[in-house]
Amino acid sequence: METPPVACTFTLGPPTQSPSPHVSKPLSSFACTSHQTTPHPATSPVSTFYTLTPPFSSISTHHLSLFFISSFSSPPVSKFSPWVFFMAVVQYQSRLILLLVLFVLLVGGGRVARLDLWDSTIRLPSDKDKPEDANHKEAGTRWAVLVAGSSGYGNYRHQADVCHAYQLLKKGGLKEENIVVFMYDDIANHEINPRPGVIINHPQGQDVYAGVPKDYTGKQVTAANLYAVLLGDKKAVKGGSGKVVDSKPNDRIFLYYSDHGGPGVLGMPNMPFLYAMDFIQVLKKKHASGSYKEMVIYVEACESGSIFEGIMPSDLNIYVTTASNAQENSFGTYCPGMDPSPPPEYITCLGDLYSVAWMEDSERHNLKKETIKQQYQNVKKRTSNSNNYDVGSHVMQYGSKNITVEKLYLYQGFDPASLNFPPNNGQLEKPMEVVNQRDAELFFMWQMYKRSEHGSEKKTHILEQIKETMGHRTHLDASIEFIGTFLYGPGKGFSTLNSVRALGLPLVDDWECLKSMVRVFETQCGLLTQYGMKHMRAFANICNSGVTQSEMEEACSAACNGHDPGQLHPSNKGYSA
Repeated sequence: METPPVACTFTLGPPTQSPSPHVSKPLSSFACTSHQTTPHPATSPVSTFYTLTPPFSSISTHHLSLFFISSFSSPPVSKFSPWVFFMAVVQYQSRLILLLVLFVLLVGGGRVARLDLWDSTIRLPSDKDKPEDANHKEAGTRWAVLVAGSSGYGNYRHQADVCHAYQLLKKGGLKEENIVVFMYDDIANHEINPRPGVIINHPQGQDVYAGVPKDYTGKQVTAANLYAVLLGDKKAVKGGSGKVVDSKPNDRIFLYYSDHGGPGVLGMPNMPFLYAMDFIQVLKKKHASGSYKEMVIYVEACESGSIFEGIMPSDLNIYVTTASNAQENSFGTYCPGMDPSPPPEYITCLGDLYSVAWMEDSERHNLKKETIKQQYQNVKKRTSNSNNYDVGSHVMQYGSKNITVEKLYLYQGFDPASLNFPPNNGQLEKPMEVVNQRDAELFFMWQMYKRSEHGSEKKTHILEQIKETMGHRTHLDASIEFIGTFLYGPGKGFSTLNSVRALGLPLVDDWECLKSMVRVFETQCGLLTQYGMKHMRAFANICNSGVTQSEMEEACSAACNGHDPGQLHPSNKGYSA
């Protein structure tokens, strides 16, 4: 039996300007009417109305004619059959562009289910978002804690990451009263900042600093305050806004941290470090209080996997991803001279590879459709830098992995502007140019040196800073090597201090011993600094091998006799050596 063709024609009106190149708006409706070429007793003209949402924000008035050739079931019904082939011809300023597209429309229950690929472009009036599962009802409150654990203009990227995260969550509908921000706040109005009062996190990015609450800044950015905030302990908080995570049993919590790290530790602008076991104990205490439903944690730092490896329980309803595994660095990006490069007036890196990966992923997708697992996979691919781990890292996951099936909006919120964004397009970004987190400070100092006037006092001073920084690095490395030789002999020192435990085992058996050994070293040899944090594994192995505190004191005294332990103190500019 002959099949009646269906023809559709409509005219688009003037262009609709969209606030974002990714956001398209419905421009018009069009009607499709079947026309018979062979009489069919059971067939009459059929009209079906659609809403077209094309990304044509920059195109002026034009005509689009669509010709559908379809086959109806017998007897015909007022909907398309499973297979539809259409050809669209666009006429625009005397230019003809012939577009040939083949796609599948699956019919069921009076609805047409579309391919995900087309989800962001064409939506039928009957296409409504599926209701969420019963256990995903938003009865609770979303909370967020954002932590930039560094200070100094050379660490610009960490505060930029956190400010960007705040803007993303705010657009997603999280209330300011439910977002707690830790940042030193010495970047936006720093004398070197080429745009006073402005922070950017992308070479073409907008200001992300405006409106960010200054809950805990300067001397208030401490591990102790972070623990108190997470536990909702207002009495334990020292200074700041006093804002804490006063969550209830049905609430969800999102924690994001960006800074330097080392085996078993995360940096803070004020001593002491955040130690892994202390942090895990806080999470256990929070869980025991029954004051949240689920928690998601993202951590950007070198060796960040070591914070959770072997000690993160899987039954706390907490899911964690880290920028790197327990043995490798993470990376800064969007740095001067890279592609893409910051505006020419900037002399520091704007972001971190893992951090910009997850935030830019969230901004490109509908978070009511993208799952935590999908974001993990996307971020893992991008942070690996096309599987080149010399300039990329292994994104890891720990804890309650069953949470990954949930949609991201339950933690990061939902921006209505992303309604027509795809849930997950799986696109890989081009490889990124990066710098090792531990070398980003030297990179910044070198940029300052290059841009200073030749022969100026400033240029000479910067060169002295670079020499001092490199000198302290050499001192730290040589001291650790000497201590290893002193404790274990020339043949075993290096291998013992650098040995890595099997996957799944914690860094150290006795975390209090680890703290003690670090204190002994810093008392006699000076602070570890951001660079020296990489030696935390050596101290862990000293503990694991049974060295006593008195033996460690003797070794440090021999290694650092005559060294001024006050050099490169946090109050000095060279602290980040």
